[in-house]
Amino acid sequence: MIIQTLLRKRFAVITAVIVGTASSMLTALAPPHTVAVKGPQFVVDGRALQIISGEMHYARIPREYWRDRMRKARAMGLNTISTYTFWNAHEPRPGVFDFSGQLDVASFVRTAQEEGLYVLLRPGPYVCAEWDLGGLPAWLLADPGMVLRSTDPKFIGAAEKYLKRLGQELAPLQANRGGPIIGVQVENEYGSFGNDAEYMEKIRAAIAAAGLGEVPLFTADGPEQVPFGSLPNLPAAINFGAGGAEGGFATIARLRPDGLRMNQEYWAGWFDSWGKAHHVTNVEAEARELDWMLAQGYSVNLYMFHGGTTFGFMNGANFNHVYSPQTTSYDYNAALDESGEPTQKFSAFREVIAKHREGGQFPALPADIQRIEVPEFALSESSLLWTDLGAGVDTRSPLPMETLGQSYGYINYRTRVDGPKSGKLVVHELHDYAQIYLDGRLLGTLDRRMNEDSIDLELTAGAHSLDILVENSGRINFGPKIREDRKGITESVSLGDSTLMGWKVFCLPMSDLHEVAFSKKVADGPAFYRGYFQLEQTGDSFLDMRKYGKGAVWVNGHALGRFWHVGPQQTLYLPGAWLKKGRNEVIVFDVTAHSEAPKLAGLSHSILDMLNEANSANPQ
Repeated sequence: MIIQTLLRKRFAVITAVIVGTASSMLTALAPPHTVAVKGPQFVVDGRALQIISGEMHYARIPREYWRDRMRKARAMGLNTISTYTFWNAHEPRPGVFDFSGQLDVASFVRTAQEEGLYVLLRPGPYVCAEWDLGGLPAWLLADPGMVLRSTDPKFIGAAEKYLKRLGQELAPLQANRGGPIIGVQVENEYGSFGNDAEYMEKIRAAIAAAGLGEVPLFTADGPEQVPFGSLPNLPAAINFGAGGAEGGFATIARLRPDGLRMNQEYWAGWFDSWGKAHHVTNVEAEARELDWMLAQGYSVNLYMFHGGTTFGFMNGANFNHVYSPQTTSYDYNAALDESGEPTQKFSAFREVIAKHREGGQFPALPADIQRIEVPEFALSESSLLWTDLGAGVDTRSPLPMETLGQSYGYINYRTRVDGPKSGKLVVHELHDYAQIYLDGRLLGTLDRRMNEDSIDLELTAGAHSLDILVENSGRINFGPKIREDRKGITESVSLGDSTLMGWKVFCLPMSDLHEVAFSKKVADGPAFYRGYFQLEQTGDSFLDMRKYGKGAVWVNGHALGRFWHVGPQQTLYLPGAWLKKGRNEVIVFDVTAHSEAPKLAGLSHSILDMLNEANSANPQ
């Protein structure tokens, strides 16, 4: 907070004269202005533009704060913002589209224009982004024959429909029509996934057919992957992290001697994964490299300028020999922290950018968003998960949630087992985290991160009820395994030498909690907990989840995301814009039982670096 206060005092006296006001900077972007890529740079109306951009994602920032974050981008000297669009958020079910509220990407783009910023649009359809399935809808996996990110007509057809609908929202906002969008990316880092020019051409054609090709189209890949992920007729941007600039631009100069010189992702930070250490990167080294790139006249997009929060169940996962799900916080050690406050990196980058922008003076930072503490309060109502699982679906073998029309949340598998019998209970291809219950009593857990798939089971005489409660911890978002990462029990369950058959499956998407029946009873098992707190004034806060096990939180109906005691994230960002004066409702789902009504408090700061190494996976 001391650094943030000093930053504000320092920048409060800086005026917005040199770069231009939000209203003046983009007044030139009215018809019939033109945008092209000529040689190394974007050219707007015949004038070369060195893009100095920052990545931020509308779905990861409360809508009420979009403008605040954009004004901070301008205060750091940026002239552009870059954003992905998220197919799975916009088309949650086949043919059902949502561009409202938090997902109103057109309003996000218009706000950028109002604040004097150009926009680089990255519609995918695959985007990676540490986002569930790289932004592809989970319902694609319901068809076992569909091949994602391929020329499979079923995949291409679904992508074309989405892109066409996205074009209805965003095509009017391209620069040639008076909007701020100056470039549109085709697919995303395809060279790290495959080498199929026909596929890339089909995606390029689908984006153009959606009306989004009136400004320059381009690709983005690691420098060495450009030959596999781009097309000869498209400009190729390159992605890399700290230390990769000189080598990366040397490589693209060799591959495309007369081509674009743009770094579409400069990884100025990194994301966190559950059970692994919080990432903090070298500010000084990144600032020096940014200085070098700008001095060469190259265009740069800082990934991330502001990471924000992967609200709800939308986090992705990596798979590099082991499964590794990402945290809810997408702080990314970026120039703006998770709650949008400037960091030391903001100051360092701003000083560098000022050297390379004419005049070197930028708008002042907007006023602070107040932070508050929420005094500890009890979640005095609870509802045991087992009390209302719904009707369930009878199946011979366990089925993954996608087959049952479910995308996110939890799923419970129940069967009858007869004793006496003992042996290893094996869950074949568990995705991703399971708690095993016998007659309602917890026997143990299985964690895909640890390659755990079995537990010893000993049955006494008679019939017993076996429940396997499985959490979808986030679909893989990078690499070939995106094509097969269905959730739940994706193969079978065996006990000893026998395969267990005859299951009842309960889908628990947790998308609507209105039907949860709360009482004052103490829940002995996985349960929902509800409590209330009073506020006289609102402000940003961070729910302290250190007394809880593993689950998710909702406040006033907003899904904040996941918590897990393994860390490193121990708080959940609670935007003040989602709070209200008076009574506020909190619902927590925790798979860990509590012996009494649990308590909760809101801190004025985040805790993103507290790792419980006893439950961690490869913490380095």
